[in-house]
Amino acid sequence: MIRLRRSSAPALLALGAVAAAVFGFAGPASAHITVDPKEATQGGYGRFAFRVPNESDTDSTTKVEIFLPENAPLGSVSTMLVPGWTAEVEKRTLDEPVEVHGSQITEAVAKITWTAQPEAGIGPGTFQEFPVSVGPLPTVDTMVFKALQTYSDGTVVRWIDEPTADGVEPEAPAPVLELAVAADADPAAAQDGTPAAAEDGATDDAAAGEGLAVGLGVAGLVAGLGGLVLGGLAFTRSRREPAPKA
Repeated sequence: MIRLRRSSAPALLALGAVAAAVFGFAGPASAHITVDPKEATQGGYGRFAFRVPNESDTDSTTKVEIFLPENAPLGSVSTMLVPGWTAEVEKRTLDEPVEVHGSQITEAVAKITWTAQPEAGIGPGTFQEFPVSVGPLPTVDTMVFKALQTYSDGTVVRWIDEPTADGVEPEAPAPVLELAVAADADPAAAQDGTPAAAEDGATDDAAAGEGLAVGLGVAGLVAGLGGLVLGGLAFTRSRREPAPKA
């Protein structure tokens, strides 16, 4: 028993070191401000929440500032009441009017600031969500929401790094919302204005081919079942016939 314990000790230490390394690297990556859900559809409306974790061991988060992207203005932005916090919405004048549901808008929300009341704040080891309702979502692939997080000791953490081309997460990543093309949209027509008739024809041909393949498969299955039935009858008949005498 003593030898077993001595031999297993290095393995346990090695396992602990590996676990510490894995979780040590994973911790900081999951501690930044994020938007939830992370995916949505272009042109639609949605309810999202900015999730703000507190990274300090001693101080609380007292202010959160979210900057809306200038290249993707939103026609409607509403905040939800968060107990212990006040929300302030700042607007900006657009360089060019944007049409939203047949109406031209000349202003868009530039920034949302949540400030904690004296008795509130995000304490160490906790997080807080700040919900918003926005739309219609623009026709872009991603929306990057740069953010500032202020602590009670005056420290300001700038979550402003945009996604990298190689996919490696930056040191201080900003919240990112991925936007997918709507199901009823026609990307080919949107790019070159060409009707998608040829594409529809190809789809019909593919459907016809699939139907033929299904028909052949069914016919093969029926033939196989027939063979099994005939084989079973032959086997039964052979068992009923008397064995030939030597």
